[in-house]
Amino acid sequence: MQLKDIAVQMTNGLFTISLDFELFWGVHVSRTVENYGRNIQNVHVVVPRLLALFEQYHIHATWATVGLIFHQDQTSLLSNHPALQPEYEKRKLSAYDYIKNNPLDPPLHFAPYLIQQIKQVAGQEISTHTYSHIFCLEKGITAAAIRADILKSIEIASQHQIKTTSIVFPRNQYDEQTLDVCRKLGIKVFRGNELHQLYTRGKIENEKFAVKLFRLFDSYCNITGHHVYQPVKEHGMLNVRASRFLRPYSNKLSLLDFLKLGRIKRSMTYAAKNKAIYHLWWHPHNFGNNMDKNFLFLENILKHYAKLNKLYSFKSANMNEIGELYGEL
Repeated sequence: MQLKDIAVQMTNGLFTISLDFELFWGVHVSRTVENYGRNIQNVHVVVPRLLALFEQYHIHATWATVGLIFHQDQTSLLSNHPALQPEYEKRKLSAYDYIKNNPLDPPLHFAPYLIQQIKQVAGQEISTHTYSHIFCLEKGITAAAIRADILKSIEIASQHQIKTTSIVFPRNQYDEQTLDVCRKLGIKVFRGNELHQLYTRGKIENEKFAVKLFRLFDSYCNITGHHVYQPVKEHGMLNVRASRFLRPYSNKLSLLDFLKLGRIKRSMTYAAKNKAIYHLWWHPHNFGNNMDKNFLFLENILKHYAKLNKLYSFKSANMNEIGELYGEL
């Protein structure tokens, strides 16, 4: 499907997928190589499998990529830091402190060849997930540090002939100041949070267990609504809000997978019928364990998309394409 096919059907619903492509840079705060390294290593298998499945079902997706992944090795990384590094009050949040104190095993931290593979598949957008997986709302982080970080991510993508037009914020943390920085750097589209108080993202320390538990329930039963949207302008940028995080397979919860799948499919159908956007997202490393079960679950979602495409002309578009459709790019 070409973009022009979407453009002539602007009154139809849209299905978009975004992936937070971050390798170990996204989990170094909460995980260790010992307890999560296998998931990260398997990303090198997961990404080609995802690309093959996306090609099969004509899925356009946005790969929000941490800039550090573009490097070949630690030597390349150390010679290419941004002009200003973030100064977190909690130093453990800093990717640069992590770099100083840990060996950087290439499969866990770098994947420029995977980025090249993504570039070669039709309909795939490479956007930014910031350069160092910066947490924009944590104490000590300034607008200047955010700007330096995102600017570096734009620069390294440009070196690989990639133009950055959209962004996904780490831990979904952003505010007006962050959006203003992005807009001034030429980024036009971002993934916002679901419109419900359960999904209001703030500082990591403020994430309460009860909120996480209700989000889990909401993945299986419709507590908060379908979360389908029309994109809206916020502070000069287009907000393509998230609809649902695709939770990975869990042995403990596997008997409830039919509820999780039904929740997603009903919301996709609602979006298709009501000419709205349904935005599914996850991390490639979420599929690093129980890989076949996760791919089977995803393929069931994509089969439903194919059905909705025939019934309602439900179209697949990445975030950049949605920006073009709505005149932002």
